[in-house]
Amino acid sequence: MLLHNKNAVIYGGGGAIGAAVARAFAREGARVYLAGRTRQTLEKAAESIRADGGEVETEEVDALDEAAVDRFTDDVAARAGSVDIAFNLISYGEVFGTPLVDMPLADFERPVHNAVRSMFLTSRAAARHMVKQRSGVILAFGGYGDPPHEYRLGGFQVAFGAMESLRRNLAAELGPYGVRVLTIQTAGVPESLPEGVAGAKAIVESIEELTMLGRAASLADVGNVAAFAASDMARSMTATALNITCGTVVD
Repeated sequence: MLLHNKNAVIYGGGGAIGAAVARAFAREGARVYLAGRTRQTLEKAAESIRADGGEVETEEVDALDEAAVDRFTDDVAARAGSVDIAFNLISYGEVFGTPLVDMPLADFERPVHNAVRSMFLTSRAAARHMVKQRSGVILAFGGYGDPPHEYRLGGFQVAFGAMESLRRNLAAELGPYGVRVLTIQTAGVPESLPEGVAGAKAIVESIEELTMLGRAASLADVGNVAAFAASDMARSMTATALNITCGTVVD
């Protein structure tokens, strides 16, 4: 198993992507600690993992709350003995469909603020333990790339750009301590769309049309690549993105 005896902390663990990553980590032998604001969704994700024989715990944590993040991470380290993987997968409160010239400032800056603040807090909390261990992996989700001109993404793509800048800084500072920092880069995961979202079929088709493979990354794809990135199989990889855009973004 790729992650045998590793301890993985996942914020937003009750969401579609967070739960998929958690299942992949647990399948590969990691002990998974799911954090999020909603106990019900966390427990639903945990039940799936337990049903497959995985080890998982849940905790209500707001990833924007500095004290709560530090307390949760320190508690995991104390009980488990290490924090080996940290992945922030919370939602950012983004607003789609409104032109920037018509968008209220609060709607524009909310995803930027939430993405950068939560990534900084969760990464810092984990890194403090990883530096002492001289090992660990911090994962980010999203990636870079030009926003398609027909979409109105508000501050969402701006948030990803800011996260990429932070990822570069973290990788540079933490590399000497054996800590790796990577981004899982997608161009949209159709399965993560909320149930009943308006225009879902058109959204999926537009994502797939931009790919070279004629399909988009699935939740399983995200989980599998994240497990690889967090494992020693990827020990020489840091300060970069793992491109699973199916060819939407050409490197």
